[in-house]
Amino acid sequence: MRFRLRRHFPLNLIIGMVSLLAGLTANAQSPSFPNHTPPSFLHLSANQSLSKEELNTIAVFEQAAKSVVYITNTTVRRDFWSLNTFEVPQGSGSGFIWNTQGHIVTNFHVVYGAHSIQVVLDDQSTHDAQVIGVDPDHDLAVLQIKASRKQLNPLSIGNSTDLLVGQHVLAIGNPFGLDHTLTTGVVSALGRSIKSVNDRTIEGAIQTDAAINPGNSGGPLLNSSGKLIGVNTQIISPSGAYAGIGFAVPVGIVKRIVPQLIQYGKVIRPGLGISLIPDSIANRWGISGIVIARVQPGSVAAKAGLKSLEELRSGKIRLGDIIISIDGDPVKKFDDLATILDRHNIGDQIQLGVRRKNKTRTLTITLQAVQ
Repeated sequence: MRFRLRRHFPLNLIIGMVSLLAGLTANAQSPSFPNHTPPSFLHLSANQSLSKEELNTIAVFEQAAKSVVYITNTTVRRDFWSLNTFEVPQGSGSGFIWNTQGHIVTNFHVVYGAHSIQVVLDDQSTHDAQVIGVDPDHDLAVLQIKASRKQLNPLSIGNSTDLLVGQHVLAIGNPFGLDHTLTTGVVSALGRSIKSVNDRTIEGAIQTDAAINPGNSGGPLLNSSGKLIGVNTQIISPSGAYAGIGFAVPVGIVKRIVPQLIQYGKVIRPGLGISLIPDSIANRWGISGIVIARVQPGSVAAKAGLKSLEELRSGKIRLGDIIISIDGDPVKKFDDLATILDRHNIGDQIQLGVRRKNKTRTLTITLQAVQ
């Protein structure tokens, strides 16, 4: 069978069509890519090339984005005139799927004060969420939704102990309500100390220059393999917008805290079994150290002979023991004590330095579980 080319059908157009068909055929016959290979790469034109680093970034994003969720919450307000109550939007943030049981990890400040919480998955389905547990000290919270296993794609969990300054990182979240936004950067510094929402110190925070803006809170910080290395939590900025310095709670803390929140709804910490006088009062009294207000009966502190303060019949206060050091590190305020204890596990032994009536001594104490 013969085909005649009509004169008004340009030859160069036919050549172009043949070239296009050849390109489509070549793409169709290309071997399948390994895991995390971006499907969009298959649709690139033949004259467009991407570096290995770009391809890896695309692959990581397309895989990890399935695990990132958009979180919105509402609070209840009362109308001044009618006294009727109604729900109003309070804020939004990000989170990620922890397991196939529907547990979602995010920041505590994303859900703080919420009356109701909704989670939007990658497939755009919306689910009501229940707060399972919170840890304000590390700005972490765990939610749970009811969804099918097909909709739940847990994020791969990495390590934060072997991170290096300069290695590439990726942040995925929903800044300003824009879903599935990717920003990239490097690990700018390690071992930073930042303050949580309740003014507790979070040690070992990861500093990054990957853009983090309002709405990114609670989203994952990933390494170049797409594994979780931190939870984006806050920025330093004079204007309130991103200024090149963002922080993430390291995954080492996340892996320790999240299972406890899922199992107990709270964090079980190592402690002494004591209650303390607030720092503001101790400062007013001119005391440097932690003043023990009460020793719980049967606690390790009680067994070690620690003494609480007493209120005399005259109304005056007689001080008991004042904690001044742990393992040789000075303790001047509650945050010092909490930060040091946070490095330990239940059952660890510590050397507790105490002062009583201007005399100091050191006690060996085994830490117990406290709530």
